Amino acid sequence: QVTLVESGGGVVRAGDSLRLSCVASGIAFSSYTMGWFRQAPGKEREFVASIWSTGAINYKDSVRGRFTISKDNAKNTAYLQMDSLNPDDTALYTCAARRPFSSDYGYWGQGTQVTVSS
Repeated sequence: QVTLVESGGGVVRAGDSLRLSCVASGIAFSSYTMGWFRQAPGKEREFVASIWSTGAINYKDSVRGRFTISKDNAKNTAYLQMDSLNPDDTALYTCAARRPFSSDYGYWGQGTQVTVSS
């Protein structure tokens, strides 16, 4: 059984930082692409960042330079360091895993809420 469990969300003020964690089980973590997505109230889910098994990284333009994605294969954990948060970053943040050679993220966590006040 595959599980992805996020943690680290909370309520912060603009300019603050948070680090999200996503612990995976049931997958060969080191070979998977891990992604972070977010969904704000009334909006569609959007891509935030991804890290491939090779270490290649992609970011949504609006978070590049403020957010940093990483992974620790020994701990089966992906991270999203979020700095200089602003109210537009308020959303439910969810991690996802994509198996090698797949175009879709097949596994999703339940999400952790991030709320940024002005």
